[in-house]
Amino acid sequence: MDTRNLTEIIAPLLAWFAENARVLPWREHPSPYYVWISEIMLQQTRVEAVKPFFARFTKELLDVAALAACPEERLLKLWEGLGYYNRVRNMQKAAQLVMCEYGGELPKRYEELLKLPGIGSYTAGAIASIAYGQAVPAVDGNVLRVISRICGNEEDISKQSVRAQFEQELQRTMPQDQPGVYNQALMELGATVCLPNGAPDCVKCPVRKLCYANRTGRQMELPVKAAKKERRIEEKTVLVIRDDVRAAVRRRPKKGLLAGLYELPNCDGHLSQEEALEKAKEYGFRPIRILPLVPAKHIFSHIEWHMIGYLVLVEDAPEGVWQVNPDKSVGIMAVSPDNLTEEKPCADANGDEALLFVETARTEREYPIPSAFSAYVKYLGIRLGHESHESG
Repeated sequence: MDTRNLTEIIAPLLAWFAENARVLPWREHPSPYYVWISEIMLQQTRVEAVKPFFARFTKELLDVAALAACPEERLLKLWEGLGYYNRVRNMQKAAQLVMCEYGGELPKRYEELLKLPGIGSYTAGAIASIAYGQAVPAVDGNVLRVISRICGNEEDISKQSVRAQFEQELQRTMPQDQPGVYNQALMELGATVCLPNGAPDCVKCPVRKLCYANRTGRQMELPVKAAKKERRIEEKTVLVIRDDVRAAVRRRPKKGLLAGLYELPNCDGHLSQEEALEKAKEYGFRPIRILPLVPAKHIFSHIEWHMIGYLVLVEDAPEGVWQVNPDKSVGIMAVSPDNLTEEKPCADANGDEALLFVETARTEREYPIPSAFSAYVKYLGIRLGHESHESG
């Protein structure tokens, strides 16, 4: 890898960034907290998609103290739609540690930031350089791609050793007086001009004359990245069980995929309409009508869910069911005509987490449901993510 031109790209890159930087809410007020929240949200998520999430999150959780004290279900609801929920859980762990050990202020030193849960070298570099002016690199996928093309690097950028090499070279050559601006300029170039999948807009690139890939016509070949492993396919049947005002949801296990979130009842495999009807009866419901729904697919990092669904209209919850109290505690009660309007969960016949029969409006406000079920929650008349907050 020829890194001699890394120093030469600084001036034209910074001049280009001064003219072309996007106006983003976390750039307008680059506090350590804002930089941290935005960088975690931006991992594997487009900038335009992040904007409303960032706005609602920081409006309710104004600072580290608010994040540290937020109840978990509310925290997950604020994150709903972004996915990768362990990230926000780690953010809260880090916030609680910052409250205990750093007086509520994110530490300034890169090395101290690395000690916090969920903060790796890239996020630590972004916070330290953008918010505190520390001359450390922040190497994300955009930067790896830009530097690979400029320097003609032919090593696999998915390797940690290659990332470490890039970090060392950028640390050696980056401007000491504007490290945060420089890091953002590299990110911006990768996000808006030096695009992935062999589609860079080289005509608009301020450093194209210094770029190896542009000179040699190898934009389609660089960067080099090992092919990802094929995802495991899992077939699911999702049941949208509801009456006029309530719908069935249940909480997922505290560990594993989508841990602790709420889901629509579902099971492995693709059930026939008759089998789905029997499944609803197993839960204790009295179905009135069942309708097949459009198939859907959701992609996780290593798994794909191939889903079919059924809308099951029911009379109401069976007798001797659970009642959800205002504080979300539960207790056994008998159903009578006087309390049929109460929210009631039904016990799962297989001994799994109990189904909750909840007013759909309350589901939208209070119960975090992952976007994996977005194709089916629309049959409850609710919306997920920032849309649900805007509708309120």
